[in-house]
Parts: sequence; C-alpha cells; structure tokens
Amino acid sequence: MIGLTIRGTFSTFLVPGPRGADPYTGSVEVLANGKPREVPEGATVEALIRSLGLEPRFVIVERNGEPVERARYAEVTLAPGDRVELVRAVAGGGDVGAWRRERLARSRLYVVTDARRGRGDLADFLEAILSAGVDLVQLREKDAEAGDLLRWTEVFRAAASRHGALFLVNDRPDVALAAGADGVHLGQNDLPPAVARRILGPEALIGLSCHAPEDHDLAPPEADYLTAGPIWETPTKPGRPGTGLELVRRAARTVDRPWFAIGGITPANLPEVVAAGARRVVVVRAVTEAPDPAAAVRALLAGLPEPVAQGAG
Repeated sequence: MIGLTIRGTFSTFLVPGPRGADPYTGSVEVLANGKPREVPEGATVEALIRSLGLEPRFVIVERNGEPVERARYAEVTLAPGDRVELVRAVAGGGDVGAWRRERLARSRLYVVTDARRGRGDLADFLEAILSAGVDLVQLREKDAEAGDLLRWTEVFRAAASRHGALFLVNDRPDVALAAGADGVHLGQNDLPPAVARRILGPEALIGLSCHAPEDHDLAPPEADYLTAGPIWETPTKPGRPGTGLELVRRAARTVDRPWFAIGGITPANLPEVVAAGARRVVVVRAVTEAPDPAAAVRALLAGLPEPVAQGAG
C-alpha cells in the first residue's frame, strides 16, 4: 500500500462458514456493511468487486489480514470463513479522477437533498438510499453558511465512501474542495465551470444545469456532465417553466458526455422519460419526500436502463 492515499474504507465483507448441515450450498453469504449478500460459490475477488459496481484497479483488497495483489484478483476465490476488506484507493493522485469519471459513466440515479434539518435523519436517510442503489448524492442548501455546509458534508462524504458512490456539493466549489467532495454542481448563472476547474483541479467532477438546446451546444469542456430539464415544472425551481420531453430527446441525439434528465420525475412518469432517450435521472422530491425513500429508489432503478459502459449518452 506504499504510495497510496486511502480515500476511505468502502466496505468490509465477512464470509462466514456455511449455514446448516450441508457444507456446499452453491453460494457463499457475505456481509456488506452488515447486510447479507449472496455470491456464487467459487466467486473470485474480482467478481465480488465488480458485483459492487467498482473497478478492480481502483480497489485495494485484504484477505484474512493479508493484501491481495491486483494481478491475482481474478484468481483468488472466496472460501467459507474468509474475511475480505475492500478499500477504495487513490494511486499517485491521478487515478481518483479516472475513478470518478468511470463511476459517473456507470451511474443511473442521482438524488439531490438538503441537510434534512427538519427531520433530523440525514445519516439514516443517506444510508437508506445509498444501500438501495443511488449512484450520486448532492448536498443542496442554497442559503447555508460555509461552516454549516462543511459539517453536513462530513456525513455525506462518509456515507458515499462506504457505498462507493459519488458526492457533490451544489454551487460551492470552495466548500467542495474543503470537504473532499467528488465535485460540484453549477447552474447557468453560477461560477463558470472553467473557474470552478481552476479551484478544484483536474480530478474533480463538475456538473452543469442545462435548460435549453443552446445550453447543451455551448456547454464548456470543463463540465463533466450536464442535465436536461426541468422536464416538468417543480417547486424546487420556482418560476422556471418545464421544458417538456423534447429537450430530453434532443439530448439523447446530441450530447457527447454523461447527462441526466431532471425535473418532476417520479416512478409513475419515468417510462415517458426513458422512452424519450434518458438513461440517467436526477430526482429530489420523489425520494426525499417519499414515505419510504429506499423503496422509492428501488422503484426508480427498476424503471431505468442498465448502466452504460462509456461516458457519452
């Protein structure tokens, strides 16, 4: 592990002995963040890493307290009684940017939330939705002071790291940098992406809200991903009219980087959004105001296409 900067433990997996009298059940039960997961008997370390949506070259593995060489991830099989720890790592400073962009390319569901001060359940909420499969979370508190934002970002950063997800801050590249976030999301009238890039450096993700075809056409190269919407009017953006699905259809034809449909999307209208060409969506109220946020996440993921392998589209 010499020369590696550890960004945070992703998960610890415990492979217990087989259950019951039959020692060969055809599968091995592992615990991921305290929750059971079944993997096929004979599964390799590489298979386990990939099943969690991670890229093996960005993960350090220890098996029974001993490091496993990356070159052997595809050879080492999990056996009953094994203890396997996976750590997301940054090697030499450059890999973190590649990991973030690869993770972005495979993302489908992005949840934007405030700090949930009224409910007081931020940590539990993030744990629930990330366990259910959310790929990105964004802290959006427009009027909060930097000190409050930094305190809340600690909860976001820890939760995202545990689940191998991405964490972004709305509007504030300075806070994103101080918090060690994966990036920042900007609006059309916020700090320009080129300036945010100078603040954050080349490894951070920068997102840009887009509301019209010309926003997509003129999007600067510093923006790693774009949005398309709001499709329907939403109280999250008061006074901004809905774009309708035509902007989504056009984005599917023309946008050359990852992009997310946004604005009033729910499990009920998601089929229309997907039919228009969206592979990724951003939601706010559909998850943050749901009686069961994790169930809402699962319903949305069930209606989205499988992740794409490359960055465009």
